[in-house]
Amino acid sequence: MVDAGVKVLFCGEEFPAAAGRALTVGRSGDVEIDDNPYLHRSFLAIVEDGGLWWLSNVGSTLTVTVADDKGLFHAWLSPGARIPLAFNRVLVWFTAGPTTYDFEIVVDNPAFASVAPDPAEMDHSGGMTVGRVAFTADQKLLIVALCENFLSRGYPGTTEIPSSAAAAARIGWTITRFNRKLDNVCQKLADAGTRGLHGGIGNLACNRKSRLVEHALSTHLVTEQDLALLGGRPHR
Repeated sequence: MVDAGVKVLFCGEEFPAAAGRALTVGRSGDVEIDDNPYLHRSFLAIVEDGGLWWLSNVGSTLTVTVADDKGLFHAWLSPGARIPLAFNRVLVWFTAGPTTYDFEIVVDNPAFASVAPDPAEMDHSGGMTVGRVAFTADQKLLIVALCENFLSRGYPGTTEIPSSAAAAARIGWTITRFNRKLDNVCQKLADAGTRGLHGGIGNLACNRKSRLVEHALSTHLVTEQDLALLGGRPHR
């Protein structure tokens, strides 16, 4: 029998998994996330199968962003899909209605180990290059403003992504300027293959801000150190 050694960390609590039974996550279950009507009663399950531990999306509509803690691996887990918990620390994000949640899964004896990435490469304009996508300083600032509540919190739990108006005010922009630059950021990432950020006619990505935040955090596009970009702007 596989030694469990797997636990979920959420809002300061630990929830250990037990070999031979699923650890459930959702509106109800072993890990009760929130009394949110947009959240499935049973949404995710952590279970041992074939000598590995797996994270399964057992919901019907919500998707999940999954990553290792080094930002080297990330995946989008659709309903009905599952992924092996192959790293020591697995980070999970998902959005239900207006609220975005995140939690950690700690695996004592993972099948693989992450290798720390090289520092992000800064360009001459003060922007940032991540993989094939280059961001201007303004675009990076926009992403930090949207991710600020996550970056400043420091532990997994529950967070609401700011409205476009609130994020624009946070960095002293007009809403028109903010939306234009948000369009540019989402288009760049969509062109590079990131899903859920841009849709065609009649298929607009209404949840693109939450998807952008999940992607930015899971790939370490922004980190806690980037909060300095907000300067002395008060957090309202």
